[in-house]
Amino acid sequence: MESFKPIDDSGIQKWSNANIENLYRRNKRFAEEVRKLIYKYTDKLVKIHGRDFKLKFMNFCGTHEWTTVHYGIRSLLPENVELVAGPGCPVCITPSFLIEHAIKLSLEGVRVYTFGDAFKLRAVKPVKDVRSLAEAKASGGNVTVVYSFLDALKDSYNYAKESLFLAIGFETTAPGYAIPLVNRLIPKNMYLLPALRLTPPAAEYAIMEAKKRSMPSIDGIIAPGHVSSITGAKPWDVVSRKLGIPAVISGFEPLDLLLSILELLRMILKGEVGVKVEYRRVVSWNGNVESLNAINTAFEVVDSPWRGIGFIDESGLEIRGVYSNYDSFKIFSLDKPSRISWRDDSLSGCKCTEVILGLAKPTECKLFLNGCSPSKPFGPCMVSSEGTCSIWARFGGYLNLKR
Repeated sequence: MESFKPIDDSGIQKWSNANIENLYRRNKRFAEEVRKLIYKYTDKLVKIHGRDFKLKFMNFCGTHEWTTVHYGIRSLLPENVELVAGPGCPVCITPSFLIEHAIKLSLEGVRVYTFGDAFKLRAVKPVKDVRSLAEAKASGGNVTVVYSFLDALKDSYNYAKESLFLAIGFETTAPGYAIPLVNRLIPKNMYLLPALRLTPPAAEYAIMEAKKRSMPSIDGIIAPGHVSSITGAKPWDVVSRKLGIPAVISGFEPLDLLLSILELLRMILKGEVGVKVEYRRVVSWNGNVESLNAINTAFEVVDSPWRGIGFIDESGLEIRGVYSNYDSFKIFSLDKPSRISWRDDSLSGCKCTEVILGLAKPTECKLFLNGCSPSKPFGPCMVSSEGTCSIWARFGGYLNLKR
């Protein structure tokens, strides 16, 4: 196996390709070296700022939280460094009114296509005593679970009656809807119910919300790799510089996360802000230009509501007027909440909102594994495989906490 050069203080941008290959293969020796450097950098910061000095990093993506919990990353870190999860679960933040619309239409005979992780997502308001698409299907509603939008397109062509797709997702999945839209590949009997959200505005909101509530501040962002493969690194650089904290776009192997944490510590020690790309094997500065063009052609950026949070400026995508014949809101005259009319859509007793904002741990919710579990989810954070509560429940995220 090709040897790798020791890591120094030059940062991830100068680490050799051999290091990246070893990263990709989860090299144990490399992991131990990274861990030692994490402790070394933390010790330097403690000596500068005092023994009580603490750092809090937010890993935005649900898959990052899965890696963190599954591989016990928190147990490998100094007590001065805390990782919290962010709002990087698209199912968790999908507003209740969209689920309510989908339930209603399915009970009226419109075929509703949905991903499996949104199938059990509970609405705040019942529709004819039904609170989820799973319950709607059990009550005779026309609901079909699909693996992909392509599967829904194929089925809709054959079905030939009115159907819609519950289009949940972040920037990663948006091209999958945008490209068929702009190329008119969607059958005339099929419509989209868009629940597409943009991640950088949500990260900024979550970090600012902690300050408003006088909570410990977020000192660094572990930005989502899959999203950034589409958007590129530039949007995260803007957020980082606006907030005055460093950001690192990370891959999803355990060593990716350790390297990203190390780079955040190095940047803090050097007083640097801006974004660094650890996930260079996938992410570029400008992103996927073709996909971005398709997204910009098919959708317009709007202020959008996030479940339990409310409206976040310029954080959502809506179908442009030229493609309104695919827009479920127009076709079925569905209502949309405004900033004035929007009401909190958190479920009573559920702390999912606090969890996705990094303000609480799943174990601080009284329903966690006590009326809310992966087999019988109550709150949205327990529904999706990317939900923090679901990840902690399935892989024991509460077992390796040092605090």
